[in-house]
Amino acid sequence: GEDPTDAGERAYLRVDGMHSATCEAFLEAVATRHDGVAAAEASYVTETVQVDYDPAQLSESELVGSLSRAGYTAYPREEEIAETGASLAGPQRDPRLNQERGLGDMLGYRYAAGVLFGTFLLLPYVVLLYPSHLSALVDWGFLGMYEQTVTFTGEGGFGALRLFMIVSGIVLFFTGLPLLRGAYVSLRMRRPDTNLLVATTVIAAYLYGVVAGLSGRTDVLFDLTVVVAAVVVAAIFYESLAKQRAMDRLTELTVAQVDDATLYVEGATKEVPVESLAPGDQILVQEGERVPVDGTLAEGGCTVDEAVVTGESLPVVKRAGDEVVGGSVVTDGGAVVEVGEGATSSVDRLVTSVWELQSGTHGVQKRANRMTGRILPAVAVLAVVAATAGFVLGGPTGATLAFLLTFVVACPWALGLAAPLSVATSIEQALRRGIVVFDETVFERLRAVDVVVFDKTGTLTTGQMDVVEADAPGELLAAAATLERRVSHPAAEAIVDAYGGHGPDARPDGGVADEREDADDQAEGEGSDIESFTSYPDGVGGVVDGTEVLVGHPGRFAEEGWEVSEEIQSRVAEARGFGRLPVVVGRDGRAEGVVVVGDEPREGWDGAVSRLTERGIDVIVLT
Repeated sequence: GEDPTDAGERAYLRVDGMHSATCEAFLEAVATRHDGVAAAEASYVTETVQVDYDPAQLSESELVGSLSRAGYTAYPREEEIAETGASLAGPQRDPRLNQERGLGDMLGYRYAAGVLFGTFLLLPYVVLLYPSHLSALVDWGFLGMYEQTVTFTGEGGFGALRLFMIVSGIVLFFTGLPLLRGAYVSLRMRRPDTNLLVATTVIAAYLYGVVAGLSGRTDVLFDLTVVVAAVVVAAIFYESLAKQRAMDRLTELTVAQVDDATLYVEGATKEVPVESLAPGDQILVQEGERVPVDGTLAEGGCTVDEAVVTGESLPVVKRAGDEVVGGSVVTDGGAVVEVGEGATSSVDRLVTSVWELQSGTHGVQKRANRMTGRILPAVAVLAVVAATAGFVLGGPTGATLAFLLTFVVACPWALGLAAPLSVATSIEQALRRGIVVFDETVFERLRAVDVVVFDKTGTLTTGQMDVVEADAPGELLAAAATLERRVSHPAAEAIVDAYGGHGPDARPDGGVADEREDADDQAEGEGSDIESFTSYPDGVGGVVDGTEVLVGHPGRFAEEGWEVSEEIQSRVAEARGFGRLPVVVGRDGRAEGVVVVGDEPREGWDGAVSRLTERGIDVIVLT
């Protein structure tokens, strides 16, 4: 997406193949090298690059092309979302896009190849090479057969080491390509990182095996090359999957963005791009559609679901003059919205904020990279010393083997495994608990937390609307459910689920049912007879089995001139005091009861809050 900045425009690009902080520095350097790019900020955690650029000098497609190099693949973040059909939830993500992006990076293929060829190598390795090593330690006659089998020349056997060298080379240069690419970037940027550390280990182990084998020795280290390359790439693959699952949670916000709007001018309508809207324009939003931009309701009334922005499960009744949030869904009635200042959407601003967070600088591996920067020079010095001693004792071959073996033994390659594995495990555990982590450094900062703020709806509560209690007669509740079945509204659905409304599926016709509909209702409604039906922005009414029934907001009863007793008004106020939605039901001009709708507390919420307070952490609940 693009957001106006002082430099011109801002692009948020997804870049597949980022696996370290060094990748961030490399891509930032590539982007800022172009004329017209004012700034670039990358995050390997979310594989996102934020670029401020001048479109007069550089197009976004040219920017994408320049970043798609050295094994990286760039594309605009909004391309992750594909419209596969409209619904109340809006356009949905096409999973094939993400699948194709993942296959492009080939991490899964590389991991599978590492396992396949690694197994092919290690099984005969155990059968042939390890007994050969054992024969040098113990004098068991039958082990002598291995001394000629495991050679490069094939004398007395088939030269197994040549096969081991080929297979381990495939694992190193195909499976381990992300490591080698990271090492190349690290050297080019002159910033040692864990990729360089691991790559140094596996390359040294592989070259040691080749030199040792050509020298007639059997103490080759091809098994170490295979295991280290496959295991570290597996950790990177696991981390990539965990990050993708976390990033997919952004979809709910992203699909709420609307590209087109229905412009309403003097009773006529036409489809226009959202970016062409100006303050004061009027747009028509029909039931089930999303409001494209922030504005005010110009006329009439409607009910909107603002959950994607506020998280609240309760719908909100809007009347003329009320503010309407861009990204919210009109669940009942239609709306004519006057575009507000700036012609922007709250959802657009939220998505931009999240993308800016994702493209910020993160540093889970920076400590490991700093350690690498100190370790590698020290290991290089030791290797030179060992090579000098090896040359004195064993000539050029001894010097080469001593030099390579020092890197194999002294490089703590497990740092390259620990960093992605710890990130992936932490994100995965958080996702299992319903926590979305966009910035993995939060795990490092948790120790300093002294205040925890909870959102109530959907966090401390279930977020699913149900009938909590009701004090109306059973036949009235059944009649209310019959009427509520005709509208699309979370509270109506809760009442229908609780009291089994009869008749056909929800049909928000917003007016009096015709004779054909009445016939359908009577045929399918198990005896219910809806003689008339009216939908309001804050309720429904009609005649059911000869009785006039009204269901909805207490204000609707006042507008219709129905009697509401003080006792019912008290119950309404009490329900609101608990953050729940009171729905008044009545018949023949008089309110007779209240149905309380809301979401129940989530199981274990009190224990979680208590444990936090016991640790001296202040807990705040927002509602």
